Amino acid sequence: MTGAVAVAEKPAEPLSKAKTNIVFATIVLGMLLAALDQTIVSTALPTIVADLGEAGHMAWVVTAYLLAEAVATALAGKLGDLFGRKLIFQLSALIFIIGSMIAGLANGMMLLIIARGIQGFGAGGLMVTAMALIADTIPLRQRGKYQGALGAVFGVTTVIGPTLGGLFTDHASWRWCFYVNVPVAVIMIAMAARTIPRVRTVVKPIIDYAGIGLVAAGVSCLILGLEWGGQQYAWGSATILGLFAAAVLLLAAFVAVELRAQEPMLPMGLFRSRVFTVCSILSFIVGFAMLGSMTYLPAYLQYVNGVSATASGIRTLPLVVGLFITSILSGQVVGKTGRYRYFPIAGTLVMAVGLYLMSTMGRNTGIWLESLYMLVLGLGIGLTMQVLTIVVQNTVPYAQLGTATSGVTFFRTLGSTFGTAIFGTLYTNQIGPNLTDALTQVRVVSPEVAANPQSLRALPPEVSAPIIDAYAESIDHVFLWVVPVALAGFVIAWFLKEVPLRDSARAGATDVGEGFSMPESPDRVVLLERAVSDTVRKAHAEGPIGPRILADSGSALSRGEAWALGQVYLHTRIRGVATLDAIAQLHKVPDEVIEPIYDRVIGCGYLTEDDGGLRLTGAGQAEVDQIQASWQRWLDTRLDDWDCADPTDRALLDQALANIAAKLLDEETRETESVRA
Repeated sequence: MTGAVAVAEKPAEPLSKAKTNIVFATIVLGMLLAALDQTIVSTALPTIVADLGEAGHMAWVVTAYLLAEAVATALAGKLGDLFGRKLIFQLSALIFIIGSMIAGLANGMMLLIIARGIQGFGAGGLMVTAMALIADTIPLRQRGKYQGALGAVFGVTTVIGPTLGGLFTDHASWRWCFYVNVPVAVIMIAMAARTIPRVRTVVKPIIDYAGIGLVAAGVSCLILGLEWGGQQYAWGSATILGLFAAAVLLLAAFVAVELRAQEPMLPMGLFRSRVFTVCSILSFIVGFAMLGSMTYLPAYLQYVNGVSATASGIRTLPLVVGLFITSILSGQVVGKTGRYRYFPIAGTLVMAVGLYLMSTMGRNTGIWLESLYMLVLGLGIGLTMQVLTIVVQNTVPYAQLGTATSGVTFFRTLGSTFGTAIFGTLYTNQIGPNLTDALTQVRVVSPEVAANPQSLRALPPEVSAPIIDAYAESIDHVFLWVVPVALAGFVIAWFLKEVPLRDSARAGATDVGEGFSMPESPDRVVLLERAVSDTVRKAHAEGPIGPRILADSGSALSRGEAWALGQVYLHTRIRGVATLDAIAQLHKVPDEVIEPIYDRVIGCGYLTEDDGGLRLTGAGQAEVDQIQASWQRWLDTRLDDWDCADPTDRALLDQALANIAAKLLDEETRETESVRA
């Protein structure tokens, strides 16, 4: 998940506002499709099982998607640097289309699971390249707004996914949960071809194929062992023991490879940080509880409460509402106070309470009480998940910012994968004997009718009651067994160290997208650009910082003289030449307005004029260097864990500042040209 510094081979041409919005709409479509398919099948799963059979493999419909998504997320960022993000975005969409078509046409559970894996691989590529394309194409001054909107899209899919899946299941077919992706993705590919600029990098990334392959194989063996244990094979069978042994060996090999890899997927050195380790574990637990419960709650509502697939999606809204309430609230509090430690402590405890309450639900539990229990679980998840990415971004060195952010996202996805698989194992091991006992008791109902929520609703109450109780007890069993996982998170959360938040972290704390741990650009320079711009924006809100920087530099220049030299320095560095006319046009003033200040700095010996071009003299460059050093000192006090004496940190910051200057200059030029046109 690390990456070489991505430097554009040729900067993308500045986009008009209309074209920027079209590019953003294209990126949103990609993110929407990828995020939506994480949850859209949850309400359709009971109907899928009734149609295709093999209820024991139900969890893999979700697990295969998540596992493939995690692998693709690790690969797509590097491949985007290697071949261009636009191409990888389009290829990911094509893979997603192929997976969706196969899933819609699947006539058996195994083919559906394979198709979901293909879908997940395409989805991972869409999500990570969508975030990278935001950095490539959206103007820097507006990037925070667009990233916030993308975060909202990512979060909203948690709300609409189950409901949309229910609507398709009830009014068309569960297959339309997949078919609907095809026309939307085709439109998205066409829009991307016409609107998204091609941006490639000069530095070729090193891809950790061995690390990615080993972790994918190791996790797959572990999940298969957990999924098959006690179902297809006895826990003590050679197959299950072999899978667990293979998982241990593969994951040990993964650690060994990462310790030696030049650009490791997950550097083991990150785990020397207690904050990163604790946040990764908590992120895993949050993913475990959230997606596991959201996958099996619709099954409970359809089998036990007898509601339709659509209604089961709507009835899960209290969980999502609670999640959003505490995500927003905790983000606001962290942004204002900088204090975050007690949110995951309280959140994991509330999660445990919510899971326990949900384990007490049954056939006679009222709708309002069920909604309250879901709300409690959602409140706990929201309290925990919002701060984890923020805390990690706040505490790791800037050189490891992209790696650490991707690492936390990776663990959350793994948690979702394991949560769904273990929920499935607990459910399957319990529903088998419970349903057998219930069918033996009523005798007149076939297993096929008992497995179909619609058929079960049509039975007389006295006949359906034992079967409904079997489903309720089985799903309650699942929630009860997950309570210890949440309590383990509560204990672990106490080890989270609280340190003062960086200004950039506090500025981003109110963005709900941070809490959902969207895959961000793995490029550490892009993330540092964002941190610098957030820091400067927050400081500007407290008052102009330019005069303070100039005074601290010790330069004898006035503010006007410093501005004049700075403009020449930027134009020369970015455009290769600085002229009075270009500077005047950029700032939308006649040459005569700024000519006196340039006459003055030329007279003082700071600039020379040669064939209409302005150049810094040695004295002028010395003044600019003083002011630059003052900027670096100011940033050094604001960007914790960044050390201006460290060559790596200094190179990263220089590159980030150069990128920011180039983008701002391009944006100002575009605005000037649009006004003149």
